[in-house]
Amino acid sequence: MLYLVATPIGNLGDLSQRAIETLRNADVIASEDTRYTGILLKRLGIERPQLSFHEHNERHAAERIVALLREGRTVALVSDAGTPGISDPGFVLVRRCIEEGLPFTMVPGPSAFVMALVLSGLPAHSFTFRGFPPRKSAARQRFFAVDRDSPHTLIFYESPFRLAASLEDALAVYGDRPAALAFELTKKFERVERGTLSALRARLEQRPAKGEVVIVIAGAQTQAP
Repeated sequence: MLYLVATPIGNLGDLSQRAIETLRNADVIASEDTRYTGILLKRLGIERPQLSFHEHNERHAAERIVALLREGRTVALVSDAGTPGISDPGFVLVRRCIEEGLPFTMVPGPSAFVMALVLSGLPAHSFTFRGFPPRKSAARQRFFAVDRDSPHTLIFYESPFRLAASLEDALAVYGDRPAALAFELTKKFERVERGTLSALRARLEQRPAKGEVVIVIAGAQTQAP
């Protein structure tokens, strides 16, 4: 059986009891970063063999996991933080399990984009999650432009090093819409900045981002809350 296990995005207290028991009972833990997961397992007092499973070896590692599942082994898949398959490895393995008729399920838990959406104050009943934008400006603007006329709230992940440039490109494509930036979610210095895209871009000058950021942008014709 394969279990896709959501892990904390910052606060270890968010790890569910079911997730802990699943990790404890797994034959093998497939990890996006074995070192990072090793720290988590050590804190939980869990000793289990790990298998590296990341974006650069996802297809090859998926075949190894499929072989283990065929043998009747229990495998738990975890990413560095949050829910496997959401801007993290997992999709390829899920597809292979479906193709092979192998059982799999999820142990749900933290997801940064869901938390950011709710805290943004923007409409949460209908939204589009787009993951990480491209690194280069021209490609990023084309990426943003796909949803220019969408009425749905838009959600993106971004690196702190590209956040200012992404906000500038978003402003160029969408205009000065209501938006929110979610920083350090579930951690000690968690904060959510709300305002227009231009105002949020200006605030970065006084308080630069640290760590990955979730960008939430109002859909077309959405008014500020």
